[in-house]
Amino acid sequence: MKDAHGVVIIFNADLPSHLKEIEMWYSCFVQQQFLQDPRCLLIAHHKPGSGSDKGHLTLSPPLSKLKLVHSNLEDDPEEIRLEFIKYLKSIINSVSESRDREEMSIIT
Repeated sequence: MKDAHGVVIIFNADLPSHLKEIEMWYSCFVQQQFLQDPRCLLIAHHKPGSGSDKGHLTLSPPLSKLKLVHSNLEDDPEEIRLEFIKYLKSIINSVSESRDREEMSIIT
């Protein structure tokens, strides 16, 4: 966890108990490590044939402001791949900007 730049939390959206568990993971990996919320990605995985409603997940207030992506690898594997790449690019940009600011502060 130390020096992590981002966190991806993947959970089974078909199990209500997982909604409580991701609060604990969020607390440990994001809040306690002082990561900014945009550096966290939630992936709600739906098992093939579960018939779950992708749009109806009730998340607790701290989790509801995080980026949430629904995945079902049988129905649309490309969507999750594209979202993950977008997330990685945002982390890389953020780290690069932070490093640039640090270097400029050393120079000046």
